[in-house]
Amino acid sequence: MSSVLDWFFSQYDEVPVHLITLEVIGVIFGFLSVWYAKKENILVYPTGIISTGIFVYVLGVYGLLGDMLINAYYLAMSVYGWYTWTRKVDATHFIPVTRMNTKDIKWSWLLFLGSVIFTVGIYIAFEKFNAWTAYVDTFTTAIFFVAMWLMARKKFEHWIFWIIGDIISIPLYLYKGLIFTAFQYLVFTLIAIAGYKAWKQLINKSPQTLLK
Repeated sequence: MSSVLDWFFSQYDEVPVHLITLEVIGVIFGFLSVWYAKKENILVYPTGIISTGIFVYVLGVYGLLGDMLINAYYLAMSVYGWYTWTRKVDATHFIPVTRMNTKDIKWSWLLFLGSVIFTVGIYIAFEKFNAWTAYVDTFTTAIFFVAMWLMARKKFEHWIFWIIGDIISIPLYLYKGLIFTAFQYLVFTLIAIAGYKAWKQLINKSPQTLLK
């Protein structure tokens, strides 16, 4: 057990304290954001904005462009999602959770392909296509871009994309040395599975409050 802990903390031997602190804070707010998403609570967005804002900086320092782009996109989509979720369908009800339709599927594919092309272009421009992780980053970036867009539109299937991306991210972040972040994605996976089950009961039901 001690050897595992030694390996865990050795990943941070030469990392500045402020970066470790920021990563931990970002992870905590990330947990809160996913938990609030599971509960269809509007606080998913302010907590998510704090988490993603922190990770844009931290991942930029680490030079992890694909991951940084994901979080920058999350930041923008959190603002859009915050606006969308607070729209009302009548005087007392907010927009409901719905399933993807043909149009959503088409736009999801376009967003996925566009995200791949965009991320590849960024990696090439900054000459970062020098490791196998760059290819995985490209794939997970596209998955998470689609997941965040679907979540902002309150589409039930967004949880499937989160689960796939989270599972891939766990060993990826362990390899990169971001141990707390890898643990975060493990918990994200568990919450996403619970969120999938919870939202399945909410399909086509318009909530009267977004704070619950």
